[in-house]
Amino acid sequence: MCPRHAFSLVTFLIQSLIPGDPAAAILGPNGTPDQYEELRRSMHLDQPVLAQYGNYMAGVLRGDLGRSLFNQEPVAHSLAARLPVTLSLLVLSLVVVAVVGTALGVASVAAGGRTARAVDALSLLGLALPNFWIALVLVSVFAVAIPLFPAVGYVSFVDSPNAWATALVLPVTALAIGGLATVAKVARDGVSTAMESDYTRTLRACGISRRSLLWRHALKNSGVGIATVLGIAFIGALSGSVFVETVFALPGLGSLVVEATARHDIPVIQGVALAFTLIVIVVNLVVDLSYAWFNPKIRAS
Repeated sequence: MCPRHAFSLVTFLIQSLIPGDPAAAILGPNGTPDQYEELRRSMHLDQPVLAQYGNYMAGVLRGDLGRSLFNQEPVAHSLAARLPVTLSLLVLSLVVVAVVGTALGVASVAAGGRTARAVDALSLLGLALPNFWIALVLVSVFAVAIPLFPAVGYVSFVDSPNAWATALVLPVTALAIGGLATVAKVARDGVSTAMESDYTRTLRACGISRRSLLWRHALKNSGVGIATVLGIAFIGALSGSVFVETVFALPGLGSLVVEATARHDIPVIQGVALAFTLIVIVVNLVVDLSYAWFNPKIRAS
């Protein structure tokens, strides 16, 4: 069984163990026993769990992700409507993590002393603070006490690029802080090690400036480690996006899976799990391909 199918099976089995009944939730307290049983049969909820999973996978292999148990909307349509929001949040947070984290790491090597210790402290603080707590603090400070940014909501980039960017400032910040601290620490350690290597001392003896050594040579030599951490940070942001989207009321995949879990809407949960799995596969592929750019030896092998 391939990892993608194994993940979908585990997700399906775990979801089946969560207390709740979609048929009872749809009918409410006024539904009769006959209506309840008929609805369960129509949604195939009266079948064994493995039989339900088999029906689901048969549909997936045909390109059909099923329909929501509550509003009968095709799961593929729900994913297509929500995916741009989640991707906007994840991609922007990755850009912030990569640019700001790497810059902080290299700057700490250039400055040394207190700056290096400050990066270490930032790394520990960023890893210790959960995303949802950071999100609540950001809302309290920059949306309530100092109303610079909206506390909730999302505007499509097509409708208004400025409103789109403004609405994502606080969510992206909340999601990026943990990964930013980690990347800064890894970049600092990698560049610091590269600056002490033999080839760097040779370049310095040839008259190459320290600035060029830091940003052109030592940083690229540390690229494999930084790319690896960026991939891990991106994947970790997938779980963080669930909490961040809930706090900021963003209509993305994270909030969709929270709603579906509360309603025991298995097809929607499976669809989101499949989308997240594909994102993880693509990110890992991009990280692996980046190794060849940072290290020519990998291309030659």
